Amino acid sequence: MKENQRPLIISIEGGEGAGKSSVIDTISRFLSEKQISHIVTREPGGVRISEKIRDIILNKEHLEMDAKTEALLFAAARRQHLIEKVLPAVQTGKCVVFDRFVDSSLVYQGYVRGLGIEAVRGINEFAIEGFYPDLTLFLDVTPEIGLDRINQNPDREVNKLDLEGLHFHKKVREGYYEIMKQYPERIVRIDADKALEDVLLAVIKEIEQRL
Repeated sequence: MKENQRPLIISIEGGEGAGKSSVIDTISRFLSEKQISHIVTREPGGVRISEKIRDIILNKEHLEMDAKTEALLFAAARRQHLIEKVLPAVQTGKCVVFDRFVDSSLVYQGYVRGLGIEAVRGINEFAIEGFYPDLTLFLDVTPEIGLDRINQNPDREVNKLDLEGLHFHKKVREGYYEIMKQYPERIVRIDADKALEDVLLAVIKEIEQRL
């Protein structure tokens, strides 16, 4: 990083089964090898209060939750996470690697749930006050492939998104394509249908270009 440059902020996005965990582990190892101080965190969650909100949002028993309630809870969790963990890390010169950030809300609540991307962006602007990643890697997986990977992974956390059908996951992919048009300088598509090794090579190449 150049002197006086803000530490690199990276978010990893994508549908279910896109391979986010493997990608994030590889990014963390890469940054450690480069002796770049960083934190890895997730949304919703990352800090105690936000993790409690996560439990409410993703609880399989909360299927009656209204879409606007869901969007507001995500924004609330994001605000607490940002203030308590992310900004202090950035202020001490650490890079941040997000397992999902604001784009997930724009896609899942704005596009898929039908609240409108602009409406959900407004809620989140209030929460994040213009704090966006420098680089967002969209792991683009065909929904059928992603769901098949999920079904083959018994150790994966199961949440209410797993109860959604194929149509839902296809809408998620459409939503990411929509916001890619809105943030072409920030969001980079990675073909996550490919072999994991190829995906990881593409990811590291993009990060090297930004460091």
